[in-house]
Amino acid sequence: MYILGVPRYANTAPLYHFLEEGDGLAFRYGVPTELNRWLLEGTVDLSLVSSYFYLQHADKLRPLPDFSVADLGPVYSVNLFHRKPWPDLRRIALTTESATSVRLLEWLLQKDGIPATCTPEQGGLELLDRYDAVLLIGDRAIQTYFSLLSIIPESVHQVPTQAEGIRITDLSMKWFEQTRLPFVFAVWATRKNSPPPPEVVRRLRAARSLGLGNLAAVAGTEAQRLQVPERLMQHYLWNFRYHLEAPDRLGLEAFAQAVGLPYPDDYWEV
Repeated sequence: MYILGVPRYANTAPLYHFLEEGDGLAFRYGVPTELNRWLLEGTVDLSLVSSYFYLQHADKLRPLPDFSVADLGPVYSVNLFHRKPWPDLRRIALTTESATSVRLLEWLLQKDGIPATCTPEQGGLELLDRYDAVLLIGDRAIQTYFSLLSIIPESVHQVPTQAEGIRITDLSMKWFEQTRLPFVFAVWATRKNSPPPPEVVRRLRAARSLGLGNLAAVAGTEAQRLQVPERLMQHYLWNFRYHLEAPDRLGLEAFAQAVGLPYPDDYWEV
């Protein structure tokens, strides 16, 4: 049985919504930090892994050449929620689900000369009683964002960056403002000594084509799961880049340089 590591996040759903288990393929769900560990341990064979983790372990891992979870501009689900202005932040509570988002935040703070202390914490907006800001990612960030909105914006130009007295700083948008490049949050990767079966890659590509071609159906399922409006979910999902194209690779290389890691540019030929 070939085990696929999958984060149960709405933004990854277009990649596997139409991928069926069976015929030698099984899913194992987890948050990014779990999937990263399982791939190195060998308890999953191919997994979506966070880009920072891949760059850290590029001597042991190799990604598929044409898959990513990336974004150009706002991502809406890697959000820093805070009441104080960005330059005044000093104490920040961090998600424990993703090292990539944490490392991106640290780089952005350093770039702007903000001497904030970051502490891993479990929780949501209630942490603002003790911290200047809280970093949330994925489904939890989307649900929290929605909980603050009084209306669903009709245009991308109307999406608020402040609601109910809380500021929402989108880290992907801040990355874009600094670099003018996409930010790659995740790639499909395997261990270097375990090349992916061509049939599995073919099934992944076919599932992605169906997912992107039927985005309304994917959005409907994810909106129901998260109890958010379908229109909001559609707007969220159509924002992503899933093919690791040339701009995405440039963004990944720029992130590697930003955090002081080598960029191997070493992909499977499948």
